[in-house]
Amino acid sequence: MDRVPYKWIVATVFVVGLFMDIMDTTIVNVALPTLAKQFHASDAGIEWVVLGYLLSLAVWIPASGWIGDKFGTKRTFLFALATFTFASALCGQAHSLTELVTFRVLQGVGGGMLTPVGTAMLFRAFPPSERAKASTVLLVPAVIAPATGPIIGGWLVTDVSWRWIFYVNLPVGVAGFFVGWFFLREHTEENAGPFDIPGFVLSGAGLALVLFALSQAPELGWGSAEVMLTGVIGVLLFVALVVAETRATHPMLALRLYRERMFRNANIVLTLTYGSFVGVLFILPYFLQQLRGLSALQSGLTTFPQAIGVIISTQLVGRLYPRVGPRRLIFFGMVGMTVVTFGFTLVGLHTSLWWIRGIMFVRGIFMAYSFVPLQAATYSNISSEDTGRASAIYSTQRQVAAALGVAVLASVWITRTKAAVAGATNKAAIANAQLHGFRAAFLTATVLVAMAAVSALLIHDEDAAESMGRSPVASGELAA
Repeated sequence: MDRVPYKWIVATVFVVGLFMDIMDTTIVNVALPTLAKQFHASDAGIEWVVLGYLLSLAVWIPASGWIGDKFGTKRTFLFALATFTFASALCGQAHSLTELVTFRVLQGVGGGMLTPVGTAMLFRAFPPSERAKASTVLLVPAVIAPATGPIIGGWLVTDVSWRWIFYVNLPVGVAGFFVGWFFLREHTEENAGPFDIPGFVLSGAGLALVLFALSQAPELGWGSAEVMLTGVIGVLLFVALVVAETRATHPMLALRLYRERMFRNANIVLTLTYGSFVGVLFILPYFLQQLRGLSALQSGLTTFPQAIGVIISTQLVGRLYPRVGPRRLIFFGMVGMTVVTFGFTLVGLHTSLWWIRGIMFVRGIFMAYSFVPLQAATYSNISSEDTGRASAIYSTQRQVAAALGVAVLASVWITRTKAAVAGATNKAAIANAQLHGFRAAFLTATVLVAMAAVSALLIHDEDAAESMGRSPVASGELAA
């Protein structure tokens, strides 16, 4: 390993953790019907296999920045990786729903810290001028993992055992842990400050309640008492969090970072883009499996070309970034994604699957034009000592964006489907009514990514000068 540059060691270990963390979600989603039968659970009960993990993430993602700065990024990352891997083994041997949910919560402790701490390690290892290169490393598992999850999960559940959707993490996690143990370097921040208890409580509780409300809204309705109560309390806790963190000497979430124009504008684009991206990944399998009758494995193979498109396009975008800059690349990618996502609204009950695969492939091409420069530019002006806190904020906002995207698209899909099916009188009419609901959801995803394209115009290339390998002072490109 002495001949391997340290930045690539960090990248390798982080990709292992990120891949497991992201893929685990999609694998578990495929297995939910099987798990419900295994444990004789109702839909509401089995839902906690996902909710328990999601709410645990909500608590630990905001705290990850301070934990990594205080105790060291290597120590924290390895703890997170070991916890996630060990909890995966426990999930695999669970003999009741209560056990499985408990171990999923433990998984969330590790999963909540893996991505923010790993991102901070990665961006400290790569100099600002190579951030686009680092971003290509991040994008591959971020796109391939959710694409391969349904394929691997469908095969394991169908032909092996549901327990292996968790056991599959063990060899990967153990290998990543030992590579990290021997080759990662420790990094701590002297000015980490004391533990911010109010920030931890308010951020964890607020984010958990908001995510819970968003996850329940599509099924229960936005006006239900459960959704309204948890959502409103969560928002109020967020307001209290902002007040507390802006007054704290050593806040857990350094909200002052939003004053930096590049970081603030990039997060705006991220929220809209990621909401649409995850929302489509959630809705499309339902369309393929429920309406088109595909198996989970066939559905996964149909959506997988998106990952191929990303892989093909990523290296080119990484090379273009220093010369073209983030503003034009992101705008071009967002406009392309808008047009391609609109193509889903034209898909019918008998549309060739190759047309759908083509849409996914081209969508992946444009996705790289957006995600690579967005990731590279976001941390352009963030100092090394603030990288951990910035990564925690970025990951928190991405988690909210994902939940919001799924909630909005699922709500549109369910609402419009119910309204259309109410007037259907035969099987063919019901199928067309369901198609109408899916098309409405895809149109909503198109609007979200179109809004992201407009928001991309807020990006200023001069704010990302350092990540482009330029000197903003020398080139006279200081932001106004």
